[in-house]
Amino acid sequence: MTDTSIRYFTLSNGMRLVTRTLRLPVEHCGVVINAGSRDEASDLHGLAHFVEHTIFKGTGSHRASYVRDRMELVGGELNAYTTKEETAIYSTFPEGHLSRALALIAEMVTDATFPESELAKEKLVVGEEIDTYLDTPSDAVFDDFEEIMYAGSSLAHNILGTRESLARFTSNDCRRWLEERFTPGRMVCFYAGSADPEKVHQLAERYFKNLTRPDTPLDRTVPPVNVPFEQINDTRDSYQAHTVIGTRIPGLLDPGRLDIALLANIIGGPGMNSLLNVALRERHGLVYGIDASTSLMSDNGLLTIYFGCDPDDVSKCLRLIGRVIDNVAGTPLSERRLDAAKRQFTGQLTVGSVNSEQVAISMGRSTLYRGSARTLAETVEAIHAITPASLYAAAQALRTTSRLTLK
Repeated sequence: MTDTSIRYFTLSNGMRLVTRTLRLPVEHCGVVINAGSRDEASDLHGLAHFVEHTIFKGTGSHRASYVRDRMELVGGELNAYTTKEETAIYSTFPEGHLSRALALIAEMVTDATFPESELAKEKLVVGEEIDTYLDTPSDAVFDDFEEIMYAGSSLAHNILGTRESLARFTSNDCRRWLEERFTPGRMVCFYAGSADPEKVHQLAERYFKNLTRPDTPLDRTVPPVNVPFEQINDTRDSYQAHTVIGTRIPGLLDPGRLDIALLANIIGGPGMNSLLNVALRERHGLVYGIDASTSLMSDNGLLTIYFGCDPDDVSKCLRLIGRVIDNVAGTPLSERRLDAAKRQFTGQLTVGSVNSEQVAISMGRSTLYRGSARTLAETVEAIHAITPASLYAAAQALRTTSRLTLK
């Protein structure tokens, strides 16, 4: 099945462009770059995230205030994010301002200057972000868990880095990161809106024509699967204990990705009828919330379960979670229950598809990693093809888990 509203182009510099026609009063465009925290040198942890912040701080042609205000002045937004494998810079704006947005983003990724005076101020901002994260144990427990799960690999450290690594960053470090990582072959430009795709192609050619840096090969190694662990860290002053249970799973390109996604939705998705929510909250009142989620990278991923509870209730929660896991990993779902789970999951995806900004970003990410964007209809079709046997096979990953609790 092909969605004719999606078009693909390759610019003269080798950069890919994906467009999708949406009849909305807003437009979205941006770039997603195959460069993240796992690509950092060991003494520069947090650099990818810091560059994402400071790429807003001026170019060879314009001051930081110009970058800050350019989309805001027409009611739009300019934003960015960093993960362990990618960086994205994107804008959402009222219909009719595509040229303004593409010109600005192209200027940023091509000609950001990283003035030392601006970097000094932004180090204070990122330092506060690091402290805020450390003061949020429900977030920090995931970083601590991944540090153990990925020990010995470039995926072990958190995206923000530390105050010590932050202090070392220089303007030269940021410019070198841009020169080596923000190259045409590692980037996808994406657009969603009402503009004619050929016009988008022409504008992208015009504004990205000066981005001619040579591509360098990705230097990534699949991290080893470490020995399972169970660990309690009594290091935080908190009213709750925060626990993550998790296991390694295949990555973004694995054909069983949607089986794992459906499994996570069944046991701990956003629905109040998820197995874990019913077992721990509805029946016993032990938690306010519990969820299961996947974190997928190009070559591996994690399936995790998170809950926060009274420290005295951790053991009871773990026993109840163990029963749920034993049930889903021990007996295949019936066709009737599987059909109900598919209907719920595809319905949730349909509701989420009205978020056009996320649709645009997901389209860019999918093109970056898989070479094309999967439409909602294609995703729904693939989910309906899942069988009790394939879901049961996916659930076997839960038989070997690791656990970290912060008290």
